[in-house]
Amino acid sequence: MSPTEATGLQLASEHRRQLTSRPLSTDKEANQNSSTMNSQRLLKEYFVSESTGFLPHASPLRQLSDAYYAPWEDAIRALPERIATGTVHATVEALPILQTAFLQTERQWQRAYVVLAFLTQAYVWSGKGPRDTLPPQLAIPLTEVAAHHDLPPIATYASLILWNFAFQSPLCDMTEPTNLRSLHTMTGLKDEEWFYLISVALESRGGPIIKELLRCIDATACGDEETLVDSLAQTTMNVKSISMLLERMYERCDPQTYYHDVRPLLAGTKGMASLGLPKGVFFDMGDGEGEWHQYSGGSNGQSSLIQLLDIALGIEHHATGAHRGRSVDAGVKSKANPYMADMRNYMPGPHRRFLAYVEENTKVRAYCISKEASESVKAAYNETVEALSKFRDIHIQIVTRYIITPSRSPPATHVLRKEAVGLAAASRRASPEGGKVPQLYGTGGTDLLPFLKQTRDETKSAESE
Repeated sequence: MSPTEATGLQLASEHRRQLTSRPLSTDKEANQNSSTMNSQRLLKEYFVSESTGFLPHASPLRQLSDAYYAPWEDAIRALPERIATGTVHATVEALPILQTAFLQTERQWQRAYVVLAFLTQAYVWSGKGPRDTLPPQLAIPLTEVAAHHDLPPIATYASLILWNFAFQSPLCDMTEPTNLRSLHTMTGLKDEEWFYLISVALESRGGPIIKELLRCIDATACGDEETLVDSLAQTTMNVKSISMLLERMYERCDPQTYYHDVRPLLAGTKGMASLGLPKGVFFDMGDGEGEWHQYSGGSNGQSSLIQLLDIALGIEHHATGAHRGRSVDAGVKSKANPYMADMRNYMPGPHRRFLAYVEENTKVRAYCISKEASESVKAAYNETVEALSKFRDIHIQIVTRYIITPSRSPPATHVLRKEAVGLAAASRRASPEGGKVPQLYGTGGTDLLPFLKQTRDETKSAESE
């Protein structure tokens, strides 16, 4: 324990001794009420909620009502058909170049980002080969809308998941994926929709996780072990619940369909030289202006919720293949796995800043592994870390079933895209060394299995001895 922490505990102890004339429960309730109010103000500032987590508190808009944006809405409404008939490029190139000046509310800005990001993915990746130039009809407004959200101009977890869902009926339980629907998919397939909805339902369980993690941070700051043990236990239960939810991916998403029909459309433009994008994609801003850009594709690595668990619990991740030491209380800092650190740039700005705030203030692991911590605290912390490790085990199993296994076999008869394109083609292309299947990469650009296994192992190693 650091001198600062020791002093903090001494002051807290002295404060309790001075107030022995008041019931302890009253003091504790007052502290908890104050902490709750501070947390609520903090979460509001960062667009985070104790009820919906990183999902918007109000459901996303289903369309932009201003008739000015009707061309965008018409294009995305017909997107699956345009992809199927090979007419996406003609549709996009016929669009007018619309201004973003008439977007008024945050929900409208979010809606615009979803629409433009989906159209961009389809424009680049829906053909037999990728397009390396994004026309002004998309490049100009997408750049402006993405800048508003402090996001890159490409489809991210925010556009695919966080701002792309609706309820099947009012007041339904959004933690149950069958109660939800995606506003948009690129293929029109239920498999793609279910792939998104599992993540939406998972994120909807983030509110209680965020609440308990903030309670953990507050409890360690004042040495309140009773609250710390309780909040860790609640976090463990919540992590187990999202693990069970993740296992439901198999219910309505076929691995072959996902791998061959859906995944190629989710690719990024970074590290795609072998697929025909050596410099990424040129954003044509009109009048001869423009720039080349390379971005990772949408990925669950862009989920603020999962990174928050690592950060709050003090679990450190290193570069894939690098030396793995014990995790430290500082969370993901300069030694962080570069991929995970980069994925924060693909989170909405307020969410990214919330993670930075938690990173600067968490001392949960430092307290839980300290000599001063009780055995009950250490046991509760270890149970939470173990639950997160098992969550990552399940993720590895899903990646194996949905990416690794399909990459080693020809498309099934029910697959729409019989001719492999994009990421699917890359996985079946021989390496220069001589005939072996090259290393598989995720849509976010990471080296899949080595990265996931190391992340799981580093999580496990964070347990208190």
